[in-house]
Amino acid sequence: MKDYIAFPKLGLEFNISDTIAEFKLFGVQFSLKWYGLLIAIGFLLAVIYAMRRAKYFEIDPDAMIDVVLVSALFAFIGARLYYVVFSEDRSYYFSNPANIFKVWEGGLAIYGGIIFAFVTGIWMCRLRKVNTLAMFDIASLGFLIGQSIGRWGNFFNQEAFGTNTELPWGMTGSVISYGYSSLYDTDLPVHPTFLYESLWCALGFLLLHLFSKKAYKYKGQIFSLYIIWYGIGRFFIEGLRTDSLMLGASLRVSQVVAGLSVLGGGIMYFYLRYKHNSLPVDLFATAEDGSSEEAEETLETEDSETAESIDETNAEDAENTADNEESISEEIEPDNEAVEPAPEVENSAGQVDSGDEAGQETEESEAPENLNMESDDSDDTSDTGTPQETEIEPEVRAEENLPSE
Repeated sequence: MKDYIAFPKLGLEFNISDTIAEFKLFGVQFSLKWYGLLIAIGFLLAVIYAMRRAKYFEIDPDAMIDVVLVSALFAFIGARLYYVVFSEDRSYYFSNPANIFKVWEGGLAIYGGIIFAFVTGIWMCRLRKVNTLAMFDIASLGFLIGQSIGRWGNFFNQEAFGTNTELPWGMTGSVISYGYSSLYDTDLPVHPTFLYESLWCALGFLLLHLFSKKAYKYKGQIFSLYIIWYGIGRFFIEGLRTDSLMLGASLRVSQVVAGLSVLGGGIMYFYLRYKHNSLPVDLFATAEDGSSEEAEETLETEDSETAESIDETNAEDAENTADNEESISEEIEPDNEAVEPAPEVENSAGQVDSGDEAGQETEESEAPENLNMESDDSDDTSDTGTPQETEIEPEVRAEENLPSE
């Protein structure tokens, strides 16, 4: 059978197989598949991205690598177990446990991988003293990279497609056309749902990457947004697929998980935002590195330091107020020190006038001509009457000294 993938309304057809190459190594036959290669490329690019941005999220790159490698191993195991448990062929796998390990025959579920990766990540973050929420933030961005690339493995395998469509990008292929399903017509194009999810994840990565640079405020913010974003997209995309894992006759497992993801992510987002706005201390960071007791001690220390700072400020304000009142009272109190007398001026009659009287004489000497000036001596005197007394007094004394007749 010829392997091909076609987009009839676009006039495109590709002769593509799911296998890149086949070779023998030490007598063992190996096949290099597009699916495995694309997953490996996506994982590698995700790790490179995480390494370059580890310090931005305050994560030690060496510790992060340990967390990533162990989590990736368990993610692979989780993806396989999730598929086996919810698959229609689960009775076959339970009857033949050895076949569970034959992953090359297909059967990996992304939700199982995500769940196992994050559960393992919590354990590894505590072991390596890495902030769990910060690690989940950067891992979420890495997941979007890996998912957007890895989904193209479904394209080469001609799987994870949807129901029939008349849209221009409807696809068909050798596997799709010769398959059998009651959910779609094999003679008509189908939704390339792998493409929808790949583009959704790529767009999510772009938006959250920009968000992490412009509006990232607290740890766990990007992780909660990733859960919401992927859950919304997967819920609607899963509704188009024809190979969904089912719970009963009509309940799709992935749609249930997607709905719970959106709900849980929303609760987490608003809870973390509330914690960020009410408590400036990052409780998660201290709790991951040690225990919640350290976080409580940190809060108590900061509270006591704040109280001491307030007391010191109040004491300084009281002292400044007292100093200001004292300085004001000193300015208001009369000056008890002796005032230096003004320079004395001797008038023409030989008497000594004070500086104030001299000033008055000067002012009156410059007054208009309405003043009565009879002699030169009166020009230097004031209007107090002192000059007349000064002139008359010698005559009176002379008369008193005359001998009586």
